[in-house]
Amino acid sequence: MCLKSLEFLPVGRGRIVGVFGRKPTAGEVFLACKEYIMRAILQRVTRASVKVDGRITGAISRGLVVLLGIRRGDGERQMEYLADKILDLRIFPDEKHSMSRSIREAGGGILLVSQFTLYGDARKGRRPSFDEAEAPELAVKVYRQFAERLSSQGVRPEEGVFGASMLLDLENDGPVTILLDSEREF
Repeated sequence: MCLKSLEFLPVGRGRIVGVFGRKPTAGEVFLACKEYIMRAILQRVTRASVKVDGRITGAISRGLVVLLGIRRGDGERQMEYLADKILDLRIFPDEKHSMSRSIREAGGGILLVSQFTLYGDARKGRRPSFDEAEAPELAVKVYRQFAERLSSQGVRPEEGVFGASMLLDLENDGPVTILLDSEREF
């Protein structure tokens, strides 16, 4: 499914969705659809905080730490899907210790932290490439929209500082760690 726009892509770059009913040949450049995928790692916690330059910028007690990775081209559709999924995901225990409550139902907090390294590609060499991560000046806008979406849905997140070097301190509860993306790849 095309999410953004049609682009010219060399073979092997991006996800190739269709090539006019035929298979590409080696090295061929053709018109194809590249899908855009926002990623998040959720950690259920008993407490968490984030510091920038020795100062706590955000802290929660029971709730979720959300590490958010924004890929080149991500926009409103990916942001809305992922924010709503996080708010409705049933990973908090009920009285029977069964994971059947969402963050909204459990009443916990969210600590939101930008994490461009979720798009680190370490398949080649010894240093990861971050080519798929969105440029900071564009990613910050999507990050802000994401935080606003959470707030508008009733859960105002505590936050780190976008683009800063941060120290994250958390106590993982369970442990429960969930990988999410806007296209349900994992």
